[in-house]
Amino acid sequence: MRNVILDCDPGHDDAVSIIIAASKKSDLNILGITTVAGNVEVEKNTQNALKVSELLKLEVPVVQGAERPLVKQSEIAPEIHGDTGMDGPELPEPTMTVKEGHAVDFIIDQVKRSKEKVTLVPTGPLTNIAMALIKAPEIKENIDEIVLMGGGTFGNWTPAAEFNIYVDAEAAKVVFESGIPIAMFGLDVTHQVIATPDIVERVGKIDNEIAQFVKELLIFFGQAYKDHFGFNGGPIHDACTTMYLMKPELFEMQHLNVSIETKGEFSYGMTAVDKLNVTGLQANTHFALSVDQDEFWNVFEAVLESYGEV
Repeated sequence: MRNVILDCDPGHDDAVSIIIAASKKSDLNILGITTVAGNVEVEKNTQNALKVSELLKLEVPVVQGAERPLVKQSEIAPEIHGDTGMDGPELPEPTMTVKEGHAVDFIIDQVKRSKEKVTLVPTGPLTNIAMALIKAPEIKENIDEIVLMGGGTFGNWTPAAEFNIYVDAEAAKVVFESGIPIAMFGLDVTHQVIATPDIVERVGKIDNEIAQFVKELLIFFGQAYKDHFGFNGGPIHDACTTMYLMKPELFEMQHLNVSIETKGEFSYGMTAVDKLNVTGLQANTHFALSVDQDEFWNVFEAVLESYGEV
């Protein structure tokens, strides 16, 4: 099994990503879930991570992390995810409690002590990951890969920048320049997995508690994307990371250079994706170009169905 740490800011699509990772269909050994300020404040994201873990009966540490980016002030997205960060479905207050300590120290400790290399799966701003690499650069040797959701050749928070990268571009720069293998799932591919009303209907026909929770997530998220972007459903961005770890053959990837813009007036947070190799810079990222959409949703359906199996 592949050892993973899920670093996230739940978040509707983060919750779906956790559900995929924790399913019987996955071959992932979740060492812990770490949280970061992103979709909403880190405290709310942590509560959402605890709620989802409790719903899944997932007994792994949940550790709170950075409450703001490395350099600038936080930006959050309640207009997309609601005031709680996971509006829509109603989950009870968790009885699980957050593990003491900071997510950065937890990441460092887990990577150092693991006998097998660890894969980091960040689906929010990259603050925790960057801080861990700055504080303990020696952990690079025991990190197999960083599989992240962020960026793209266009933006959704500004014309040039995707939300996760924009929120902490300085952290993203640290990560992309770390030399660690990176698999990047940006808007180019995540906008290919939109949970349209037909998909929501398929999910709603699955008769178990987890599938019904996902249906409610997708309904709220889809309406938010329709209202703000005119989409016919919500792209389940973050789910691409754990789906890739489970079924990499679903995705077409290209090895290329990605550089992070931190200085431009209108381009801050842009991921400069060198698809044509015009910069001559060394490839540092496996960039997701496309996904087999039909098979993606078939696998997704099978994952949700597995939660009803005894």
